[in-house]
Amino acid sequence: MRWWPRVDRGTLRADFFAGLIGAIIVLPQGVAFATLAGLPPEYGLYSAMVPAVIGAFFGSSWHLVSGPTNAISLVVFATLAHLAEPGSAHYIQLAITLTFMVGVLQLAMGLARLGQLVNFISHTVVVGFTAGAAVLIMASQLRNFFGMPIPRGASFLETLRSFIIYLPQTQPWVLTVGLVTLFSGLAVRRWWPKAPYMIIAMLAGSLAAWLLNRQLGAAVTGIVTVGALPGALPPLSLPDFSLETNERLFGIALAVTTLGLTEAVSIARSIAVKSGQRIDSTQEFIGQGLSNIVGSFFSSYAASGSFNRSGVNYEAGARTPLAAIFSAGCLVLILLVVAPLAAWLPLAAMAAILFMVAWGLFDFHHIRTIMRASRSETAVLVATFVATLVMHLEMAVLAGALLSLLLYLNRTSKPSLRSLVPDAANPLRKFTERRAGAAECPQLKMLRIEGSLYFGAINHVGEYLHHLDENKSDQKHLLILSRSMNFVDIAGAELLAQEARRRRARGGDLWFHGLREDAAAMLAKEPFAGDIRQDACFTEKSKAIASIHARLDKDICAACRARIFKECGPPSSGGGDQGAPR
Repeated sequence: MRWWPRVDRGTLRADFFAGLIGAIIVLPQGVAFATLAGLPPEYGLYSAMVPAVIGAFFGSSWHLVSGPTNAISLVVFATLAHLAEPGSAHYIQLAITLTFMVGVLQLAMGLARLGQLVNFISHTVVVGFTAGAAVLIMASQLRNFFGMPIPRGASFLETLRSFIIYLPQTQPWVLTVGLVTLFSGLAVRRWWPKAPYMIIAMLAGSLAAWLLNRQLGAAVTGIVTVGALPGALPPLSLPDFSLETNERLFGIALAVTTLGLTEAVSIARSIAVKSGQRIDSTQEFIGQGLSNIVGSFFSSYAASGSFNRSGVNYEAGARTPLAAIFSAGCLVLILLVVAPLAAWLPLAAMAAILFMVAWGLFDFHHIRTIMRASRSETAVLVATFVATLVMHLEMAVLAGALLSLLLYLNRTSKPSLRSLVPDAANPLRKFTERRAGAAECPQLKMLRIEGSLYFGAINHVGEYLHHLDENKSDQKHLLILSRSMNFVDIAGAELLAQEARRRRARGGDLWFHGLREDAAAMLAKEPFAGDIRQDACFTEKSKAIASIHARLDKDICAACRARIFKECGPPSSGGGDQGAPR
């Protein structure tokens, strides 16, 4: 309820209109999703009522609207159809029980504060997922916008193939209604931005359909409307708490739980990118869990964040979660009072509205930024976008997250290794990166490691250290400047201990400057403490150089012409390196 102080007269008005639009949008969607899930049509509308209210109160997103979704509907049908006859009383009972179990699992994950798991879904993945989902929304509405017999629930590629095949069968009057709605909405949004353009567009489309049907007849135009809906509140229901049923449904519940949470949090984060809000993933887990638990007692089947309704909610100007609550309330009123009027709303007009919503989901600014800034991130963007089109939504997000992690591991497995020397022009002798040909101490190598020294990086660092020995075997001492070394794991500590033993055996040693607290704590543990002495770790560069210089071979120092440290003294009478500092 942190959003409550934002509520005022202006937000109430904006939220009400956004809720009204959302209630109208969910009418055909709820019916279609319930049918897809193998349930009676009214159950899709029931699932858009109570879960939306509970999710709004207990979630963290201002714009996420819970309800039936295409993906969950498909999973429910695919997993329950072999347990009971779709549409039967037993099937409905299983669906409601599944909803309760999903809610309990989601709530448990939220209370266990596992919401941080979604932090592995990068911003690039969210942008690619959102763009892919927008294309899927458009593809799902091609049949309604053009009046084609494209199969419902087909994959994106199959829908595209069917669209090309059935293109000659486009019904011109259905397309006309869709275009009237689309251009009306765009015109109102362009020249009258404060007006509820979606409602005006739907009214324009409905009026166009009514005129065409009156002049030509419905048989000629082929215009299909939503149709009359049952006017009834969701009846009370009770899940089956028997051990046998719960055992049969547990595996299914885990799959639906993962899908629902991935969808909800991904959608919430997608819209938050545009709205500037910060999402609490753990709180979203709790909100989704409670919405399904409570919904299971009000004839709801498994709900999650709806891309269509949430996108419409944001585009319609929603300011707080009250929009989702208003949406549920308006849906109840529509069903009780004006359900027969839904018979006048053309499906082509609904498709046009969803086209506008989908177009608004494309984040062109961040897409351009990603493509200009990084090839690897562009690969993640494209991979997530394509996966969203050809895979299930949750698998697309997981694929993008996995690719992001692989690229991250590849980057972190090769920490930057920079050879440093004191800057002669700086009175404080500040260390700077050594340029080719610059003077360097023949006995001491100074190396800065920028990144974490963990199991994935030890091969890269170990090869570099071996390369140093091959090229400059007289540099028996190594000073690691480690302020940029974020942490050291066991494998990294073993590498450093081995390096210390090796250098000590050759008459040198391993030294550290600026070691971070966590890294120092790891190196102080057994068995590493015996190889990495505490007196070899320094917090000040001057003390580190003074201590190491006292351990250098004085015969080599006497013949050295580099003399890059203050402790080296002036050059010998034989002259020194022209570029060496005094």
